[in-house]
Amino acid sequence: METLSFSHDFFLVIMSCLVATAAAFTGLSLTRNLSQKSLTQKKVSVALAAIALGGGIWSMHFVAMLGLQLPVLFYYDAAITLISALTAILIVGAALILLHFTDRTPLVIGTAGAIVGVGILVMHYIGMAGLELCRAIYTPLGIAESSIVAIVLCILAFRVAYGHRTNRNIFLGTLCFAVAVGSVHFLAMAGTEFVAVPQVAEFGPSMSNEVLALGVIVSSFVIFGGFLWVSTTYLVASPVAEGINPVDDADIQTPVGLQIPCERDGGRIFVAPGDVVFVRADGHYTQIYTEQDRLFCVWPITEATKRLLPAGFIQTHRSYLVNPSKVARFERSKDKGRCLFDTDTIPPAPVSRSKLKATQDALLA
Repeated sequence: METLSFSHDFFLVIMSCLVATAAAFTGLSLTRNLSQKSLTQKKVSVALAAIALGGGIWSMHFVAMLGLQLPVLFYYDAAITLISALTAILIVGAALILLHFTDRTPLVIGTAGAIVGVGILVMHYIGMAGLELCRAIYTPLGIAESSIVAIVLCILAFRVAYGHRTNRNIFLGTLCFAVAVGSVHFLAMAGTEFVAVPQVAEFGPSMSNEVLALGVIVSSFVIFGGFLWVSTTYLVASPVAEGINPVDDADIQTPVGLQIPCERDGGRIFVAPGDVVFVRADGHYTQIYTEQDRLFCVWPITEATKRLLPAGFIQTHRSYLVNPSKVARFERSKDKGRCLFDTDTIPPAPVSRSKLKATQDALLA
């Protein structure tokens, strides 16, 4: 079967790289400082970031494909093309959920990067399957090279961007992600040959380059709009690195001294330390137990420890801070213990072996 010669329009190659860069910057910037946001805001930000990154992968691919020049007329299957976009967004969304709703360990960051790398590959090959009147033929070397580059560079991008959430690392992660998306596409294309086929597969309606161009223009317009929007956040504020020192916000300070910022029914409330029974770590955040409520708090356990130990709280476990004035009794069982409270609606707070003596001394005092 005779293969077709092909080339790329240089201008559209450059534009595809710019789209990938803008999408990467937008997506990674949308997930800054999520520890300072409510759970609802966090979910919305992660969803928007998935659309930006996944949509950017799709847009980069098809901007480059608009520059593909073949000696035959060819079309795209509209349904398969749409599926490729949805696939990229959903896979990237799964990686971001892993990053922002579990403990962000090095293994989790690496796994999320690998998932996004797989998402780029899946999107590319689904998008290529949508070609009509010509068919892509892949070489094992091209598939292997693009797969290795996608996974390695995406892991690198996420390790850089999420290892320490500083502006500098977000910029470096943006470049790594853009290079990953561009490299995967053009390495895969370098290992691809095209052959003409006489008939159109009828999975979905056919779409010409002109119609595809309109869709790509709309998606690129949205991506660059998001890029401009998140860019202004770097000018109007100096955000604190996520998870490092997340609560030096002016709106968290109140005139009456130390108050704990919590969320209830979508709104922010402040709780006095004296009303707190104990604090429990919950991933990158904490749960605040009072005699009446269990509240979500944007502080991580490290921040809560720094703020509440000077206020008289004791750390009974690496994940628990207890208000000793609320403890009704202390029970010890072998090398562990627990603090119990007056009401049955509040669960006991565990005391780890390393904290037993300090906790007993604090309660006796």
